[in-house]
Amino acid sequence: MMRTRPLKVALLGCGVVGSEVTRIMTTHADDLAQRIGAPVELVGIAVRRPDRVREGVPQELITTDATALVKRGDIDVVIEVIGGIEPARSLITTAFEHGAGVVSANKALLAQDGAALHAAAERHGVDLYYEAAVAGAIPLVRPLRESLAGDRVNRVLGIVNGTTNFILDKMDSSGAGYSEALDEATALGYAEADPTADVEGFDAAAKAAILAGIAFHTRVRLDDVHREGMTEVTAADFASAKQMGCTIKLLAICERAADGKSVSARVHPAMIPLTHPLASVREAYNAVFIEADAAGQLMFYGPGAGGAPTASAVLGDLVAVCRNKVAEATGPGESAYTRLPVSAMGEVVTRYHISLDVADKPGVLAQVATVFAEHGVSIDTVRQQGKDGEASLVVVTHRATDAALSATVEALRKLDTVRDVASIMRVEGE
Repeated sequence: MMRTRPLKVALLGCGVVGSEVTRIMTTHADDLAQRIGAPVELVGIAVRRPDRVREGVPQELITTDATALVKRGDIDVVIEVIGGIEPARSLITTAFEHGAGVVSANKALLAQDGAALHAAAERHGVDLYYEAAVAGAIPLVRPLRESLAGDRVNRVLGIVNGTTNFILDKMDSSGAGYSEALDEATALGYAEADPTADVEGFDAAAKAAILAGIAFHTRVRLDDVHREGMTEVTAADFASAKQMGCTIKLLAICERAADGKSVSARVHPAMIPLTHPLASVREAYNAVFIEADAAGQLMFYGPGAGGAPTASAVLGDLVAVCRNKVAEATGPGESAYTRLPVSAMGEVVTRYHISLDVADKPGVLAQVATVFAEHGVSIDTVRQQGKDGEASLVVVTHRATDAALSATVEALRKLDTVRDVASIMRVEGE
């Protein structure tokens, strides 16, 4: 039997995502009510600029006093899509204190203060859901938190930023340089005027922290995630990748150590074989590859950003939180029972592609190989080309720690025959 009293919803933020949330709640109100078991009513929308024209958004719901809105006491669910740390954090905790569950798309806040927010939600007996914080419409949080709750996840490997994937895809397909590809992404609206958060990996790092925490049942904060941007990736790197049968992607990688005693989380550009499913992810799409003991290999693919896709994830969480309200229950909260340490990047083991500019004379390859051997880094393949006294030497290693590789590179730089270490890139997806 459907409950007649509506569940009241407050919306914080009404930009691209918030406007889509409002539209869907209005146009699909009857369907949402049937799925939830009670009608839902949007009773207030907090914004910073009340005079801005928002097509399809009821003006009578607009307010600039977000704090008063979440303090009303009759709000069942607060949807937060304003982003940033403050005032989002204070508004969310205030909503908890007044008995409201929260649906958030705020990756930065959850990566930084997720543990404290989960604790506050549990303390007040309400829900905190955030599917939209990780990859837009792609369902990842709920599958990891619920569908795979009985399995052991060992690795999460993914493309979780559409802007960077678009840029790298254009560099790969057209031979364009980074700046040219970024200009195209900006013109098409895929890149912000200031693309730093995307191209330097901050956005992906926040998502990696969230995914690692859920996958490994341990607390992983943004500061625990090793981060490298993609601004130094060149057309020459793509040419080298193609010679290896690879392409280059900016990856978020969360791994459980082989002995199961630690985890790691990192974001950086990497070469991946063209045979790997992630290699075929084009344009601004996202995809995440999950490896688990019993389930094996799973891949989730789709649009990772944008108003409608993100709103889809928000509405999915809204339905879940509202159902819990009707049932007078709460959904799963934080699971951090393993308390595993997060390894520093120097301890992480991976493969490497190193391009060296060297003197074109006998004995250079032997000198380089000796340096690798002295630092315990095993060489998989070597490719050398020389002309007019100069040569390029490309070395692909077997798996080694980042610390060992860094020491190797420092030693290589001291060789008289090594003119320059032109590029270093990790190789993933074996």
